[in-house]
Amino acid sequence: MADKKLRIGFFVDVFFPMIDGVVVVIDNYAKRLSETAEVIVFAPSARNHNYIENRPYRVVRSQKIMVMGLDYDLSMPFMDLKFQKELAHANLDIVHIHSPFGIGIIGINYAKKHHIPVVGTIHSQYYRDFLQKTKSHKVAELMNKQVISIYNKCDECWTVNQTIIDLYRGFGIKKPMLIHKNATDFEPLPQDRDMELRKQLAITEDDHIFLFVGRLEIVKNIYFLLDALISLHQSGIKFKMLFIGTGPETDEIKTRISRHGMEDIVLMLGRVEDRMLLARYYRLAELFLFPSLYDTNSLVQIEAASQKTPTVFLEGAATAALVINRQNGFLSPDDPERFAQLITNILADKNLYAQVSEGCFRDLYRPWNDTVKGISLRYRQLVASYALKK
Repeated sequence: MADKKLRIGFFVDVFFPMIDGVVVVIDNYAKRLSETAEVIVFAPSARNHNYIENRPYRVVRSQKIMVMGLDYDLSMPFMDLKFQKELAHANLDIVHIHSPFGIGIIGINYAKKHHIPVVGTIHSQYYRDFLQKTKSHKVAELMNKQVISIYNKCDECWTVNQTIIDLYRGFGIKKPMLIHKNATDFEPLPQDRDMELRKQLAITEDDHIFLFVGRLEIVKNIYFLLDALISLHQSGIKFKMLFIGTGPETDEIKTRISRHGMEDIVLMLGRVEDRMLLARYYRLAELFLFPSLYDTNSLVQIEAASQKTPTVFLEGAATAALVINRQNGFLSPDDPERFAQLITNILADKNLYAQVSEGCFRDLYRPWNDTVKGISLRYRQLVASYALKK
C-alpha cells in the first residue's frame, strides 16, 4: 500500500470558473495530493463554454441546469451518460464528497457499489442557508434532515473546528467526526506600506484601511457591515473600505453606498484572481472585517492572518471558534454601532493592535502543506482498513 499511488475522487457541486471557499479548498487539496496520488475532481460543467481546464489533476464534468436568480447551478449527474461512463472507469480507492447534493450523492453511491471508503467534508451551515433562501423554519428543517441523512452514509465526516462538530451532532450526525483545519497558499509578505497600491486607490496618510474579501451575499452579514461602516463614517473616522468579491448583492451594496455619499470611501474592487495582488491587499489593510455568522472557518481570515492583519468577528460566530478576544483577533457584540465603536477603540490602542497582529499570525496562519499531509495519511489509513475487510 505504501508504494501504490492512491486514486482519489473528489465530488463537488460547484467548481471553477466559479470561485468560493469550497472550490479553493478542493483545488489546494487536489494540487498537493496529485504530487503523490492520482486525483480526479467530479464537478458540474462550467457556465462559460470557452472555459479551459488548466489544473495539474483531472476534472470530469457533469451536465447541469442553470437556476434563474442564482449563480450556483443544479448538477444532473444521474442523467449524464458520458459522466457516468467516466466515473465507471475511474477505479477509485477512496471517495471524498464536498457536497451533500447531486454529485456528492453519486460519489457515495459509487463508494458503496465498489466497497471503498467515503469521507464527507461539511463546509457550510446548511440550515442557515436553507432558512435564508426559503424563509421557512419547517422547510429548512426538512432540507437539513436530508443533508444529515447523506452525511450519515459516509464512513466519517470532516469539518474545521469543534463548534461545527457540536452543531452537527445536535442535528443528528452519527458517524465519526474529525477536524482538519483550513489553511492558505499565501506566504507572509514583507511588511512594507505598498505605496503603489495606496496611490492606485487614492489612500491618504490619514486614512485607515479596512478589508472584506468574499461573496457579496446576505448570509455573509454584508448589510450589518455596511451599517457599521456608515456609523464609523458618521463618527468622523477617516478610512477606506475595500470590498473584494462579487455576488448577488453587489448592485444593492453600490446603491446603499451611493445613498450615503460614500463612493470615495467604500471601494468595490470586484473579483481579484491574482493571488499575489490579493495578498498585497491583505497586507495593506489594518483590519479585516468579517461579521459572518454563516461561515464555519473561512479561508479569508487565515489569508488575513498570513499578512498579520487581525480580523474583527462577531461574538459566537462559528468561524471565530479558534479566536481569543484581544489575543489573536477581536470579537464584537452583534450590533453594528458597537462593531464600529470596537474598530475605533482598536485604532486608538497601537500596543494592543501590534500584539493581536502577531497573535493572529502565530495562532491562525497555517499553510496548506501542513493540512494536506494529515489528510493524505488519513486516506491511507481508511483504504488500509477497508482492505482488511476484503
